[in-house]
Amino acid sequence: MNPPSPSTAAPTGLSGYQKFIVAVIAFLQFTIILDFMVLSPLGALIMPALNVTPGQFGLLVSAYAFSAGLSGLLAAGFTDRFDRKRVLLFFYCGFVLGTLLCALASSYHFLLFARMITGLFGGVIGSTVLAITTDLFEYRVRGRVMGVVQTAFAASNVLGIPLALLLSNRWGWNAPFLLIVVVSLLVGIVIVTKMQPVRAHLQRSPDRNALHHFLHTVSTPRYLQGFATTGLLTVGGFMLMPFMSNFTVHNMGIPLERLPLVYMITGIASMIAGPLIGRASDAFGKFVVFAFGCAITILMVSIYTHLGITPLAVVILVSIALFIGVSSRMISSSALISAVPNPADRGSYMAISASIQQFAGGIAASIAGLIVAQRPDGSIEHFEVVGYLLTVTTLTSLAMMYLIQRRIEPRGVSSLAVGASQPPVAP
Repeated sequence: MNPPSPSTAAPTGLSGYQKFIVAVIAFLQFTIILDFMVLSPLGALIMPALNVTPGQFGLLVSAYAFSAGLSGLLAAGFTDRFDRKRVLLFFYCGFVLGTLLCALASSYHFLLFARMITGLFGGVIGSTVLAITTDLFEYRVRGRVMGVVQTAFAASNVLGIPLALLLSNRWGWNAPFLLIVVVSLLVGIVIVTKMQPVRAHLQRSPDRNALHHFLHTVSTPRYLQGFATTGLLTVGGFMLMPFMSNFTVHNMGIPLERLPLVYMITGIASMIAGPLIGRASDAFGKFVVFAFGCAITILMVSIYTHLGITPLAVVILVSIALFIGVSSRMISSSALISAVPNPADRGSYMAISASIQQFAGGIAASIAGLIVAQRPDGSIEHFEVVGYLLTVTTLTSLAMMYLIQRRIEPRGVSSLAVGASQPPVAP
């Protein structure tokens, strides 16, 4: 018997099949995010094991991001031409292969090659997931869906990274990558056997030429507005994140051994808050929650970047409030911007948007690196300047998001989901 189509969901809830899709996507995102994030904390083990210099290790970390950004651009013209389930499986298989190569690496150059392969395939998965989510869920419930999916980021901090470090300390730095491969294979089997094809968008895509489709996507005015807003949001976040751990230890006086506790409690709070923020964005409006998130982010960044020696409890409370503000922006903006592209352009739009995020993140981290300085005692200087820039980008993104909302509402959001009219399809 076929699972019920998304259109059969209750007016105030999700169908059983929709809940299954949300769970699968969340687990899939967990594997992708963990693979991306786990390399940095493994640096202390990888560098001596492979005789890697700090500069070479930085290249290992950035290789994934740049490969992911490039692959998103290359795939943008093709992703809307195929069943999204098949696109997802193709790139997920490549991602698993790349992660397996990371686990088998025994030299720096082989590991660098493996990270590039992983990024080339992993970079398209996130955009494909967003396209599937937008296809299968109506606009009115996308907030709660994004809220659950975004918890994968917090879960990777709370569960994934501590477990990965435990395995690496016992069996070597390769072990976490083997864990990701095993979990990914299980997720892939579930997708193959249980997930329906997602191909209703094919009925609405008259342009079969990949180059024409790409050029159409990058030349549509409202799409360009969405790309610019996404890039600006990414710049703000990536300017702050790379230096938060150093600032917490050396400026706030939190012992290094207590730092995992800060991240763990903050991650747990984010996991709890994510679904609630998603539901709030559906109930009160995506832009309202986005504006709330911007206000909280600006307030907490202003406080955070000016802190000196601070008690642990206060640091945890400030971190929780800051991440709630950031999560409110991420979840509501993902749901709101999902309504920008037409159904036939979603795959291309999401792929280009993901590439912009990757490149913008790298540029932002580089800019922040030019601003901050480290004293001989390890403390960070000029971090408040990064906070000021984040405030400017946040206020600008708020204005840009307001314009996007005004473009979306006249089009009528009730008809923006392919899933709203998609009949059941046999696997």
